[in-house]
Amino acid sequence: MSILRGKNILLGITAGIAAYKTASLVRLFIKAGAQVKVIMTPASKEFVTPLTLSTLSKNSVHSQFVDEDNDNAEWNSHVDFGLWADLFLIAPATANTMSKMATGNSDNLLLATYLSAKCPVYFAPAMDLDMFKHKTTKTSITTLERFGNIQIPPASGELASGLVGEGRMAEPEDIISFIENDILDKLPLRGKTVLITAGPTYEAIDPVRFIGNHSSGKMGYEIAKEAAKLGAKVLLISGPTYQQISHSLIEVVPVISTQDMYNAVHDYFKTVDIAVFSAAVSDYKPKNVSQEKIKKTSETFTLELEKTQDILKSCGEIKDHQLIVGFALETQNEIENAKSKLINKNLDLIVLNSLNDKGAGFGGTTNKVTIIDKYENATSYALKSKSEVAKDIMTEILKQYHA
Repeated sequence: MSILRGKNILLGITAGIAAYKTASLVRLFIKAGAQVKVIMTPASKEFVTPLTLSTLSKNSVHSQFVDEDNDNAEWNSHVDFGLWADLFLIAPATANTMSKMATGNSDNLLLATYLSAKCPVYFAPAMDLDMFKHKTTKTSITTLERFGNIQIPPASGELASGLVGEGRMAEPEDIISFIENDILDKLPLRGKTVLITAGPTYEAIDPVRFIGNHSSGKMGYEIAKEAAKLGAKVLLISGPTYQQISHSLIEVVPVISTQDMYNAVHDYFKTVDIAVFSAAVSDYKPKNVSQEKIKKTSETFTLELEKTQDILKSCGEIKDHQLIVGFALETQNEIENAKSKLINKNLDLIVLNSLNDKGAGFGGTTNKVTIIDKYENATSYALKSKSEVAKDIMTEILKQYHA
């Protein structure tokens, strides 16, 4: 899954012959899972039609502050466009537009939006060889980069004039790749590996019955998504769950029992940078597992249990460089029990939820947590969706990891 999935992308198109490539560019952004809106300079409509871009983006295309051909037209707010966008790409970026961007000239909707944008701005120059080499063009590009804008360098090749050289706008596939890699390279967990356990474990009684719990795995899966958004390679060791996930940075390792999860964790633990143990692991398992289905022959049935291996403690005992995060689900003396677990298992953080809090715990879409660090500082959060809780957890992990 592309890092662009779910992002709001504003595409600004200026009046260069390379504008014909923007139809493919919009299509590739949509294919990557992004939302796309297009702003054109009035002159750019001579090179590619708004109808084509509107059809591909599934959004109206704008080039004026007010659409003059619409009697009921509303103001096209450059401020709203700038606030909506997660990133703004200007492609092609002509010498004329770059000069105006560099000097703050805002004589059209695209340029006014550029000056209002709060998001990263990428620009892909496109012009003839001599125009690209001209000192004024080079000054514009240098100024824009000094302002924090990101240039997608042009390629060398045959130009519209018939000349061969630098100035050809990067191909749509290369623009997408450039932006994806630029975003990934700037993410705080780029190059790091995060191990996450999620879901319940099932301990067999016989071939058809087991001991388990009500964990849905949703909390762990949301943490995995958030870690991937931050650029980490994620190893998601998951017990049985109906949760699904698809991301190029996430590898799912399915397990069933606590012993399976223990083995999988220790296969990877020494190679990871951060480990988050959010799974609801069984503390006990049947001492003897029947190889045949147990028949209902008596009024009572006694099951002897024995302790499972403590995955979290075993990792705390051997940790080297890893930052370890544990979870505690409590019903009484919550803070005291969580702090005891934090210390006894050699953790860096522990995430506490209480079954006494309405909306927290297993099975739901919300959670209410308190995060305690290794210095026993506790931060409590309001009831939130599990996706928002995952963001809070990863924010605290980043603070501790980079401390």
